[in-house]
Amino acid sequence: MGTVTDITRELHGYYFEDLEEGMSDIYGKTISDADIILFSGISGDINPVHLNHEFAFETMFEGCIAHGMLTASLISTVIGTKLPGAGCIYVNQNLAFKAPVKSGDTVTARVTVEKLIPKKKFVELKTVCTVKDKVVIDGSATVMVPSRS
Repeated sequence: MGTVTDITRELHGYYFEDLEEGMSDIYGKTISDADIILFSGISGDINPVHLNHEFAFETMFEGCIAHGMLTASLISTVIGTKLPGAGCIYVNQNLAFKAPVKSGDTVTARVTVEKLIPKKKFVELKTVCTVKDKVVIDGSATVMVPSRS
């Protein structure tokens, strides 16, 4: 069995020095009714456009939609587990919601390294969520990434 240091090293994501502009990673998830209900409970957002089919049918979406922040949380999944991964800390996130996501839609979150800021160990990222080829969220994020030194 490894030491705590060994385990920590295995869990750690990329260090700042490992990153290059253009690096990219994704996470995909099919959104379910259960995801929407659970997110409502966790967030407290019980807007009927997410939970009440009769109400939501009368809206411009003609049915229930997932919470925008549920969809956006898939970006956090990529950042916190893949690129840069464990150890990085969010500094900023900008989001533009372009289209609704419904139960049964498969969302792909993609994060791409756009700029490295060595002085602060910040990384600027392009963040996009798509359903098929349609952009549903477009945005950017800044994260602080640990250095090897």
